[in-house]
Amino acid sequence: MRYGAFGLVEVVGSSNAVIVIDQMLKTADVSFLTWNGKCGGHETVFMTGDVSAVTAAVQAVKENPPCEIVFAAVISNPSEETIRLAEEDAEKHGFLKKPVKKAGAKK
Repeated sequence: MRYGAFGLVEVVGSSNAVIVIDQMLKTADVSFLTWNGKCGGHETVFMTGDVSAVTAAVQAVKENPPCEIVFAAVISNPSEETIRLAEEDAEKHGFLKKPVKKAGAKK
């Protein structure tokens, strides 16, 4: 899949991650891809969409933060390797499902 941009926002706590996701979805035409939790309760939210929408969503969170924002960035035109890493994480957490061929389906 191709993505125009990734918006990354790092917060502390999964509840804060949900609040940030909600705010970003309400702000611009973006989609949730995954979030990644690491030690210390840090959660990084990955949103996708075209560059202008992702930029608007990230900017809105930075200008009116619902919680402490540790880090926020936009990656425009992400590389294939970056996409692969994000999609693997999303699939691992059940946010992205790969299509399954039905038994007996013709190729």
